[in-house]
Amino acid sequence: MKNAKSHFWEFFQGLGKTFMLPVALLAFMGLMLGIGSSFTSPSTIEALPFLDNRFLQTIFRFMSTIGGFAFTYLPVLFAIAIPLGLARYEKGVAAFSGFVGYVIMHLSINFYLSETKSLAAAEALREAGQGMVMGIQTIEMGVLGGIIVGVIVHLLHSRFYNIQLPDAFAFFGGARFVPIITSLSLAVVGILIPIIWPIFAIAITGIGQLIQKSGAFGPFIFGAGERLLLPFGLHHILVAMIRFTEAGGVQVVDGQTIAGALNIFYAQLQSGSPISPSATAFLSQGKMPTFMFGLPAVALAIYHTALPEKRSKIKGLLISGVIATFVTGITEPIEFLFLFLAPALYGIHVILTGLGFMTMHLLGVVIGNTDGGILDFIIFGVLQGTYTKWYLVLVVGAVWFALYYFIFRYAIIKFNLKTPGREDETTATSKEELTHKKKGKYDAKRILTALGGKENLETLDNCITRLRLVVQDMSKIDEQELKACGALGVVKLDNHNVQVIIGTQVASLKNQLEIEME
Repeated sequence: MKNAKSHFWEFFQGLGKTFMLPVALLAFMGLMLGIGSSFTSPSTIEALPFLDNRFLQTIFRFMSTIGGFAFTYLPVLFAIAIPLGLARYEKGVAAFSGFVGYVIMHLSINFYLSETKSLAAAEALREAGQGMVMGIQTIEMGVLGGIIVGVIVHLLHSRFYNIQLPDAFAFFGGARFVPIITSLSLAVVGILIPIIWPIFAIAITGIGQLIQKSGAFGPFIFGAGERLLLPFGLHHILVAMIRFTEAGGVQVVDGQTIAGALNIFYAQLQSGSPISPSATAFLSQGKMPTFMFGLPAVALAIYHTALPEKRSKIKGLLISGVIATFVTGITEPIEFLFLFLAPALYGIHVILTGLGFMTMHLLGVVIGNTDGGILDFIIFGVLQGTYTKWYLVLVVGAVWFALYYFIFRYAIIKFNLKTPGREDETTATSKEELTHKKKGKYDAKRILTALGGKENLETLDNCITRLRLVVQDMSKIDEQELKACGALGVVKLDNHNVQVIIGTQVASLKNQLEIEME
């Protein structure tokens, strides 16, 4: 029987995973917006006169327009993605109900405001905390409104997707009942929101003010906190709060009140307004010293401290990890090489990541977006012009590379850490297993057995780098066998929730496991 703690972990690790669907789209759209805005800026055209071509400029403006899609409709994307990601059955119905619930909630809010004569005039929307959502004048709730709808729809869907109604109403039973009960429930929620929303607003504003008043220490808290939560898969919650709610700041851009660091950055990028350093303080620039320089230095330290006869075997593993973090900002393939071996080293990594955020902010660097890799550095740094101070990333990065390399090299040798290439013969990773890690060719049947068989799995899902599982009996999980099959690490959250860190090929492995289970 699962306890409350187990249900807590199951829900929140699933919720964090659902954030990745809209965020992944947002990251891609952000790249389009960044490319479009950089090549239409006067400074870039002045430096590269051949870009001053009507056809090219039309294409770049088109890219900027399309790139703004995810930013504009992000709340409804969350309302759809959360029930879609959390539902175990009838996922399409869950997603459909998310959209229905989101629209009806705002229609209901509009009705309440209209009946109570609280609708603000068009020129006073911002002061009244109101805005236009899909053509509906309503309370400006931002992404949090989409998250609230998504969670409520998930709870309704899990309760009613297989309901049986009396024969006279059987047509409305089962999955068809979910959007119906969603409509009724979110209509009531929409009436309650204007009454209770000030409490939410005060709480979120308080968090935001605490972070903003911390000055340069605010980005440090965020950067260190994200890395600290990463092993548990809960970092997405903190990231979403800073990127998309008032906790990440509030600014007026082109007359519109924008909340959330990433939202502010995209709005300013789209409008051509000056980029706000207080917004980018929580974005890509803070990650770059660690992601582009620090973690590759860790890989180099691991390689140099490996036994000479084993270096050729671990080279592919380390190179794939460096490429993942340097290009895409996916760090787990390197972090989990030392997380369990030396938690103290991971603590140093947490602090250095936080210091990277603080240093970039203190130096006045303004590079936004989400990933913290070379693409963000080029598109949102170099191509935007020298005002972003992108060149300082290289200077700080060189310092971070040296710090990470010498700290990790010293610790590995001093404490004889069994990093890849230094294991005892009985635990050494074979060349074949490293090939599985590098190319994503996993033995799904063997991994399923190590998980206790399909009978032991209640749910099987994945995020960007890890399998997220709910199991019946944790004692059946063979951690050593999973690592022998290529897993980078195993995180047991409680007696039922476990995460198996695989790397960037996790989606392929999940599909292979589902086929094996069938």
